Amino acid sequence: MKDYRRRDVALAVGLSGVAGYVDAIGFLKLGGFFVSFMSGNSTRLGVGIATGQWAMARTALALIGLFVVGVVLGALVVRKAGEGRRSVILALEAGLLTAAAGLISCGFDTAGVAAMVLAMGAENAVFQRDGDVGVGLTYMTGALVKTGQRIAAALTGGDRWAWGPYALLWAGLSLGGALGAGAYLRVGVLALWAAAALVALLAAVKAWREWTNA
Repeated sequence: MKDYRRRDVALAVGLSGVAGYVDAIGFLKLGGFFVSFMSGNSTRLGVGIATGQWAMARTALALIGLFVVGVVLGALVVRKAGEGRRSVILALEAGLLTAAAGLISCGFDTAGVAAMVLAMGAENAVFQRDGDVGVGLTYMTGALVKTGQRIAAALTGGDRWAWGPYALLWAGLSLGGALGAGAYLRVGVLALWAAAALVALLAAVKAWREWTNA
């Protein structure tokens, strides 16, 4: 992440926190499935197939498919709006999270969960560069690998603090997960409204900055 400004790193960490927050809500709501962590769902898909637990396999596969659709949707929106218009993809994510919270609150759980997964997939387009993901926001294995690699480089004479941004991404997601789980245990799906409001605020701030810098 050395090519990103501090403001971008802060946004990435904040959005990783949102991903952890929403994922924890989804995990508790779905009883052990994820809305942003597709590695976990892929493992559950394999276990379901191997053990003949077809309901598990179907659920995992559906979530994975929805996530990919969300990634495609986010990438298409960014291609249309331009990779410098991060406010647009943030607005899309906020709209999907708002829809998710509203649908689940009204009893439409399946549609609401689908909107959550789409939002998490779309979030990964916020830092899209040249049609590719610049910073992964909803999965942390890569960030942890890069943290370890940068620590190794620091121990052998490289940049002393290059590992920091990647560690912050992981910390953001983990803290967001703790906050999301705690909020869900207290207020249920109402906790999802907070994530929608935060992303909407980030979209508004980003849009203002893009407009004033135009």
